[in-house]
Amino acid sequence: MTPSDPILYWNDVALDANKESFTNGAKEQDGPTLSSRALALVHLAMHDAYFAINTPTVINGVNIIPYQTPPTPIPAVGATNSAIAAAAYDMLARLYPTQKPALQSKLADAPASTGADASAGQMFGIAVSNALWKLRKDDDKADDAGYSPSPGKFKHRPDPDNSPQPFHGCYYGTTPLLAVNGTPPTLDPPPLSPTDYQPALMQVHSEGIKPELTDTLSTATSRRSPKETLIGIFWGYDGAKGLGTPPRLYNQIIRKIAETKEALNPNPTAKYARLLALVNVAMADAGILAWKEKYKWDVWRPVVAIREHDSSMGPLSATPANALVKGCDPFWLPLGAPKSNEPGKKNFTPPFPAYPSGHATFGAAAFQMTRLFYQQGTGTTDTLCQGLSFVSDELNGKTADNTGAIRPKHARTFDSLWDAIRENGISRVYLGVHWIFDAFGKPDYSDMVGGIPLGLKIAKNVYDNNLTKP
Repeated sequence: MTPSDPILYWNDVALDANKESFTNGAKEQDGPTLSSRALALVHLAMHDAYFAINTPTVINGVNIIPYQTPPTPIPAVGATNSAIAAAAYDMLARLYPTQKPALQSKLADAPASTGADASAGQMFGIAVSNALWKLRKDDDKADDAGYSPSPGKFKHRPDPDNSPQPFHGCYYGTTPLLAVNGTPPTLDPPPLSPTDYQPALMQVHSEGIKPELTDTLSTATSRRSPKETLIGIFWGYDGAKGLGTPPRLYNQIIRKIAETKEALNPNPTAKYARLLALVNVAMADAGILAWKEKYKWDVWRPVVAIREHDSSMGPLSATPANALVKGCDPFWLPLGAPKSNEPGKKNFTPPFPAYPSGHATFGAAAFQMTRLFYQQGTGTTDTLCQGLSFVSDELNGKTADNTGAIRPKHARTFDSLWDAIRENGISRVYLGVHWIFDAFGKPDYSDMVGGIPLGLKIAKNVYDNNLTKP
């Protein structure tokens, strides 16, 4: 059913554009970095169009002001719907030019103002989008021109089962932040001492292995359960056809929560505009800061690490050996990020360093922002998922795995959004593409190891600073 609320309508359109960009082969806003930035720009444009016109608006005790100084003249309140539509359409058309015909069709069906308000709103929305685009049009393109990987131990190199493989976002960490103010959060070094690293390696070796290779495991070794495989696939969204990237899934979950929370609100548009702008801007900054840390620490993925765990292995190996140390398997492969809806294509390990996990950082930033917005952001409990179930497009009864088999539809529940943060983080271990420390270190996340504590700090910074430019 088409949403009647203008913010939700255009959120739908933006999420479809994300999905289509990984389906039509155009590679517009490619990868989790650029796709999170795209969603942020669309929602910031709608945010400013709405709050410039509808002033004053107070949410959670805060008088909401636009992200940028609004253009003039500011039209009347009756122009709101057309201003939102024009701002969203104009930004989406810039970001996804090959989708312009479909976007024009969506514009024709969008909630709109009438009479003179329609024209005034359209002009204002375009001006808002233009100003925001001028501010961010020169952001990094996330390519790997000029980048050379290190051959050293612990350093990231391409997935040997998917060669050749690029290096996504090598310099993306230098992109200006949208809303993290002050000193940006950083990460402690990855825990690569034998005490921390060996247990992490043994965990992913057994729990993340490709199913066809499970007979190579010791009979005493724990195996990935069907439930754990389900968790790994549920949170996938690794740029697959018909699915898009993780920020799309997190939007889908947060939308369902927001629609439930605002079900009795006679005019929820302000809440949707503010929440979805906060969420998507936090994820955009999470992408920038996570990729800065990824290429700072340059930690290899399990598929290379397990195959080269013995000192006799790897491009710089110097110690001949006929017996391999525990945990080394030169032929190990992961279950892999799911290559959904592409029969015959291999699952894969993503083309960027492991530490921290992008999934963990994006998910923690988005879900913690939602907890903060609904005043449940402290501790490890919240009530935001009570009575709700969620369906991932990886498991919707339509999506096929890479053998062509249709996965069943699966409705998943969470005790809380905090529970979802944790599950999203560990899901990548079950796919064999991440280390446990890429998501979190201590159970209470009191340290700065991994993407979850990084995402939590990003959400708090953006929320506490009221979504203002650095």
